[in-house]
Amino acid sequence: MEPFQTDAFRVFDKQWALVTAGSLDDYNTMTISWGGLGTLWSRPVATVYVKPIRYTYQFLEKNEFFTVSFFPEEYKKDLGILGSKSGRDGDKVALTGLTPKAVEHGVGFEQASATLICKKIYWQDLNPGHMPQDVIGAYYQSEAPHRMYLGEVTGILK
Repeated sequence: MEPFQTDAFRVFDKQWALVTAGSLDDYNTMTISWGGLGTLWSRPVATVYVKPIRYTYQFLEKNEFFTVSFFPEEYKKDLGILGSKSGRDGDKVALTGLTPKAVEHGVGFEQASATLICKKIYWQDLNPGHMPQDVIGAYYQSEAPHRMYLGEVTGILK
């Protein structure tokens, strides 16, 4: 696997990323600003968080693999569009300057500076009973909590 270096504390929160699941003929993608990179069970992993109300959730549920794509700063506006529109309502990727492409086990984007190919190895719904009250108040007043997906990074495309 190719080496991958990034500022793990900044790449999700400030730069954002796309999580994508499915195949080129049936996929959805969404912008994420929460995530993590690390090691679990001696495997390189990426962690993403998706609420059940998001259209991408059903694609993550029915597919064994997902991708996490990172982009140069010039594509931040496109990521903003993909984070504010739903794929339920039409082809939101067509509203951007991004070009989807088939990659091993999923979908990536031509403009991505790096794409992690991830095999789903664990998932769990976040438990509000284990959260600080201010987090519940800010993020979970009326919606179900995020589902956490851990993916073993099986490949990195640059």
